[in-house]
Amino acid sequence: MGKRKAKRKQVVRKRPVLDTQFDCLFCNHEKSITVKMIHETKVGELKCSICGANYQSAINSLSHPIDVYSDWIDACEELNPGAYTVMEFNTS
Repeated sequence: MGKRKAKRKQVVRKRPVLDTQFDCLFCNHEKSITVKMIHETKVGELKCSICGANYQSAINSLSHPIDVYSDWIDACEELNPGAYTVMEFNTS
């Protein structure tokens, strides 16, 4: 009779943790934007602790803080097209 096969241990994969604090577009401080998700009222609130910039957007059950932050960036881009682009420097 043969030997029993040993069971393989399951590999536990950690899910990446998404940020809830981001850089402010207006005052350029790092980690000054805080996003709060209020699922009862389906509203995501974004606020800068330095300059006081704030924004609210509608969320659903699948939304994350990065979604509210990207909605804010899109709304700023709609108001001022071309104002928030990455500057390119000529190195030659």
